[in-house]
Amino acid sequence: MSTLTSLKTRIKSNPALKQFAHRMIMPKNQAKPRLWIRWIVNPFIHKRGKGAIVRRYTRLDVFPFNPFSLGAGSVIEDFATVNNGMGAVNIGDRVQVGMGNVIIGPVTIADNVIIAQNVVMSGLNHGYQDISIPIGLQPCSTGEIYIGADSWIGANAVITAGVRIGEHAVVAAGSVVTKDVPAYSVVGGNPAKVLKQYNIETKLWERVR
Repeated sequence: MSTLTSLKTRIKSNPALKQFAHRMIMPKNQAKPRLWIRWIVNPFIHKRGKGAIVRRYTRLDVFPFNPFSLGAGSVIEDFATVNNGMGAVNIGDRVQVGMGNVIIGPVTIADNVIIAQNVVMSGLNHGYQDISIPIGLQPCSTGEIYIGADSWIGANAVITAGVRIGEHAVVAAGSVVTKDVPAYSVVGGNPAKVLKQYNIETKLWERVR
């Protein structure tokens, strides 16, 4: 076991030490890392491919205790927010993350995906079962979102926790995706339903009746 792994295990097993470590990494009641984490720690832990760009006004709230990666040639545009506090965020090569996007891990985005403006992908759900406890204090659950290669996510779409979108799929603008999306399909609506499917034999996108 490496020294770093041993240290992580020790911190996780000691509640007081874990709380202290969290306070050193992020301010109280804030889901963003401290400045020294962003400048000194993250660049040595998280991976960015050749030519990857994070615009100046992106809110990159990524922490060292969960993975974050941005593939070669990928771009995260201004006013987007990326947070890996509850799970890894891994973005493939040549991905376009549009202005105003919110990506909350766990999220995996494969290569050549286009994400338009103001899309929300959240792999996090707040608990609400116990009505005697404020929702913000109840345990959270997570489900990984997976976006397949060559997909296009339209503006203002919402992708909920645990959803898997197949390759070369299209999510229409304004859709709320609550279930898995087949590869080579077009979905739309709230909740999103399959509208078209690519027919390999005819080489046409055909409407689903």
